[in-house]
Amino acid sequence: MAMSKWLIPIGILTGAFLVLYQVETCNEAVCGSVVSKCLLTKSCNCDLKNCTCCKDCSTCLSHLYTECCSCVDMCPKPNDTAGVLSKTSRVEVFYESVPALFNVLTEQDDPHHRWNSTTFPVDVDLNQYEPKKDFKLHMRKYFVPVNVFTTLSTKVVEDAEQQVVPKQSVLTFNCTVAFWSQCMSGAKCKTSCRSMGATSYRWFHDGCCECIGQNCINFGINESRCRECPPKGEKFEELDEDELDYGEDDVDYTDDTDDNEDNEMSPL
Repeated sequence: MAMSKWLIPIGILTGAFLVLYQVETCNEAVCGSVVSKCLLTKSCNCDLKNCTCCKDCSTCLSHLYTECCSCVDMCPKPNDTAGVLSKTSRVEVFYESVPALFNVLTEQDDPHHRWNSTTFPVDVDLNQYEPKKDFKLHMRKYFVPVNVFTTLSTKVVEDAEQQVVPKQSVLTFNCTVAFWSQCMSGAKCKTSCRSMGATSYRWFHDGCCECIGQNCINFGINESRCRECPPKGEKFEELDEDELDYGEDDVDYTDDTDDNEDNEMSPL
């Protein structure tokens, strides 16, 4: 009996380490101890579909919940691949846009292949931008006999008619977006799109920059489509935005005038 009492905890611990080993995104050094404890106490003995223990599991993992919840399948597993970076982005609106300039620059292909523009239709429901309409009730009065045999005795009855809600008014506009070919930082993307007269911009975390025209909704296309960004076959690591300068600051501003003067004056 004593041996069997020890076998159960050992089995649970073994299972915990197997879970940590199989989950690539789980940090064993940080989460090993707390995950083992929560599995022993069965605080995380459920999943997201049957979230009966979610509260207990969150309490058990405590301040390590964010780092370790994926170890016990209690939250979506983090994924740092380039495919995810191409779909995550930051957006911003320009309040001083120049739509005429943006239309001129994007109506034809750029001769220098700096960007490629795409135009697609979008449907806009105008009722979303109008005051909300309530139902109106029209009251109509008429007389009906109280007694079938006595037509002189009558009373007033009110009848309500409900106004039909008008159909939604939908207009179609052409949305134009421009994807820059080369990767760039978020600050460079903002400057580039503003110089084109765009209404807003979307900077993807893989370095792709999208400039958005005035008739677009939801900030254009929510997918990175830059021709040469990120470079094919190159692994892209998620870095801090300040580190993503893409060589923009790699300029040597050293003044070589003094060195040239010294060389000209030096004896042969």
